[in-house]
Amino acid sequence: MLLHYGFFNFETMRKTILQIKQNVFDKYASKYDAWFMRNRNLLHSEAALVAYFLKDTSRTLSIGCGSGLFEHILKKNYDIRIEYGLEPSASMAEIAEKRGMKVQVGSVQTSDIGKESYDTVLFNGSPSYISDLKLAFRKAFNALVRGGKIVVIDVPKEGSFAILYNLAKTLETWDDLLFEGVKPREVYPIEFVKEARWRTTPEKIALLEETGFHDFQFAQTLTKHPVYADKEVEIPREGYNQGDYVAICGIK
Repeated sequence: MLLHYGFFNFETMRKTILQIKQNVFDKYASKYDAWFMRNRNLLHSEAALVAYFLKDTSRTLSIGCGSGLFEHILKKNYDIRIEYGLEPSASMAEIAEKRGMKVQVGSVQTSDIGKESYDTVLFNGSPSYISDLKLAFRKAFNALVRGGKIVVIDVPKEGSFAILYNLAKTLETWDDLLFEGVKPREVYPIEFVKEARWRTTPEKIALLEETGFHDFQFAQTLTKHPVYADKEVEIPREGYNQGDYVAICGIK
């Protein structure tokens, strides 16, 4: 039953907001890959982190797979194959399919991703664009076989990158003197910054625990200040209290 207040329909508003967020990635899909191509060392540092917990996986679903850029790198450089993806942006999904993935267009919050269908569910960079993350984790839990794992990777809110991003989001621009000498040479497109909601690593761990995951392991990369992050490729290290890109691995 829909909730109405006068002529205002809250369910319609929710769907409209979701569509607006999807349209941002549809409209600026090419900017996503272009930014990573201009930050190649950062890209490969992050790809190495994604690969860290994905060895020996046979059936993996990538939620919010975007353009399939990371999946392409994992296949080429690490012999890790991720065939299945879920992506809200049709434009992004089209690019991912050209890279060899089978992609369902839709949001994890509203899509059917099956039951006990995968041994690994990956969220790489997507949690900050999912409003109901607990629901997303619950659906991932149901989609995993017993003993399967969830791998959640994102920019932690407590890290330097997220602090910069939240400042840019507040100012609605990167063109401010406050960023002089501290922002990266190639900044993350402001269109994507405005739509994100970063969470702390402990927040995500708590949601995963509430969902039923256990036996957590952690890895991190991008341990230098953002202005220096693209200088060289980093090798992932254990833990989560230093890196600006953090991976959480939990078991069902």
